[in-house]
Amino acid sequence: MSSRFRCWKGAAICTALSLTMLLGYPADRAEAQTVMKLASATINDVQHEWQKTFARELESRAGDKVTVEIYPASQLGAIPRMVEGVLFGTIESFISPTSFLVGTDPAFQVLDAPGLFDSPEHVGRVIHDPDYRDHLETLALDSDLRVIGVIFNSPFLVLTKEPAPKLDDLAGMKIRTFASPLQMEPLKAIGANPLPLPLTEVVPALQSGNIDGMLAGMPILTAFRYYDVAKYVTDLSFSQIVSVNVVNETWFQSQPEDVRKAIIESGRAAEEAVLQWGIDNVERSNAKWVENGGEILKLSDEDRERMMSVFREIGEQILTEDAEIAEEYELLTTVVEGKR
Repeated sequence: MSSRFRCWKGAAICTALSLTMLLGYPADRAEAQTVMKLASATINDVQHEWQKTFARELESRAGDKVTVEIYPASQLGAIPRMVEGVLFGTIESFISPTSFLVGTDPAFQVLDAPGLFDSPEHVGRVIHDPDYRDHLETLALDSDLRVIGVIFNSPFLVLTKEPAPKLDDLAGMKIRTFASPLQMEPLKAIGANPLPLPLTEVVPALQSGNIDGMLAGMPILTAFRYYDVAKYVTDLSFSQIVSVNVVNETWFQSQPEDVRKAIIESGRAAEEAVLQWGIDNVERSNAKWVENGGEILKLSDEDRERMMSVFREIGEQILTEDAEIAEEYELLTTVVEGKR
């Protein structure tokens, strides 16, 4: 295939021709020296938007030296397989909420602390602080992962097959969570039964009754038409989901210096470019959910206060158990407080 950027798996997602037309690259361009596969579990959300923006930014800096191939919607496997791929170097790049990378490097969990951020805009101010952004890039180098993109994703919601307007309604429910103690332990504390699952397994589990709901952000629920499976969403917003794009560090270091520089610059340019897009997309997704017959429920002030009290206490316990994680968390909270 001779197009500069490539997407796969047919017209339902995108074709090489359509993406070439979208980005304006001639079809007869020579094949690049380096292939960079960008993988994700999602589509038509801020993660996918970051990938497309990164591709354009990288082309403007590296020209034909890198061919970017975009694989959204778990085309390269379920989330655990994509994580393994970027660790082993068979996938150069993977974007995901930080929670799914905690198993590879526990430092990622500091960004999941309940009540950490006031708003999406607050997330943006923190992750784009120049000094802290430099630090984030090296957060997981010990795991052979380099962060090249950090983005606001969405607030946490819980999707349920039965309405759950009260916190106690979640007691006894089997809820799909991200694979992080900071989602699992708080849900246990309010009586729910957390179950980490890859995104590809959630719909069958909901349909079969193996789970009763899932933690997620609204853009994922609308992109994958979850309103056809379950109608009720309770707005928990105990945390803002932050996604990171990581690349295999060994692969990164094997690139020429000018390509490495272009990748870093392109990742940062893309993350700043998509911040407002992501904020607006949450609003678009909320409206789409209601338009398709879904309901968005709110906790009472009393329930929300109780939830945040429990969740914050658990978060503090988890994030201060290990000295290195505690140090990382202290650094982050210092930046957070300075950006309120």
